[in-house]
Amino acid sequence: MNPTEAYYESSRCLFCYDAPCVQACPTHIDIPLFIKQIQTGNISGSAKTIFESNWLGNACGKVCPTDVLCEGACVYDNQHVPVIQIGRLQNFATQTMIDEGSNLCKPGEGRNGKIAIIGGGPAGIACACELRMLGYQAVIFEAKDRPSGLTVHGVAPYKITNEEVLAEVDFLQQQLGFEIRYGQQISSQEDLQAIEQEFDAVFLGVGLGATRQLVLPGEDKKNVVGAVEFIEDLRMQHHRIKVPDRVVVLGGGNTAMDAASESARMGATEVTLAYRRSRSEMGGYDFEYELAKSVGAIGLFNVTPLEILGNERVTGIRMIRTSTANGKVVTIPDSEFEISCDMVIKATGQAKQGSFLAMIEGLELDQKKRIVVSSDNYQTTNPKYFAGGDAVNGGAEVVNAAYEGKMAAQGIHRWLESKQE
Repeated sequence: MNPTEAYYESSRCLFCYDAPCVQACPTHIDIPLFIKQIQTGNISGSAKTIFESNWLGNACGKVCPTDVLCEGACVYDNQHVPVIQIGRLQNFATQTMIDEGSNLCKPGEGRNGKIAIIGGGPAGIACACELRMLGYQAVIFEAKDRPSGLTVHGVAPYKITNEEVLAEVDFLQQQLGFEIRYGQQISSQEDLQAIEQEFDAVFLGVGLGATRQLVLPGEDKKNVVGAVEFIEDLRMQHHRIKVPDRVVVLGGGNTAMDAASESARMGATEVTLAYRRSRSEMGGYDFEYELAKSVGAIGLFNVTPLEILGNERVTGIRMIRTSTANGKVVTIPDSEFEISCDMVIKATGQAKQGSFLAMIEGLELDQKKRIVVSSDNYQTTNPKYFAGGDAVNGGAEVVNAAYEGKMAAQGIHRWLESKQE
């Protein structure tokens, strides 16, 4: 949005007293307030309102599924009137301040306490920002050479650019002064012990791992890739990545929708989104599926793969039709068929960081290998460790990770204060 568009769009807001959009936002941004501040020309105040609730406010203005969160709850939706474009207004206010390099916030008064943050994704960045506002030293250990986790490496490129994500992190780092140590792979108990000795508390924002294996015949063939890895390659290499003519995407979640959308946008002439259940049981948002269809993807439901065909390179995939009985997927006998394709993208979920988490003494995981935390402060069963993001929630939105990182920072603050008392 330009300033004129933002002014007119903000003027449409009813500034609801009990705004349902606020309740629908995982970070509970005061949406009527920041929109009113835009409408009255107080752009810096608007951006500050946003960042005080969501440290990744600029990125979330673009990558959040606003259709099912804040905008989906807008009262205009019940009146068949176009809803307020909250995400675009949020991005307008924050981007304006980032571009200007304005000083919106500063660290709190210095406290005794130094916290290590393992993982520089949305949860880790939000945790570091909140800790600095509370006056603590915060050091992020990031295995890769760039910050912001899946916001840089795993969000479909058509939603947000690397430059926008990195500019927001740089803006926050300049404002608040947290440290990021890149290329810091924590790979042994000795590494963890060194961190435990140097720091007063540790936040785990490690996210999830690589795409899970399907254990299918032919899965090792060339052009069989994981969706997360596929999108990361697009984000890191851009135009150097080429997509063949015929692509099959396996999965029904939002990552599958992103992979299908990107494949079609990059020139694939046939993009098939294959899911083992019905469309109504699909985990991805309806608007994401409609977006994938709008750029050329085709949905194929109630099918599951049996074998990936070809010699060294993919030439097709053999599938069988399915049905759902008592909530379980069952295959239909004698219903096998083949689809010709040049690439198979597996969007079938990510593996958990089990080997890494097993190195932390006393850390409890649930049956789904997620980190068990206390709901009020995000402290793990090892009291020195706190956690948030995908490793805790199993894989949610950027906005959820930002909220959990912030809440964990406040939990760390209360825990350290109680120890000093």
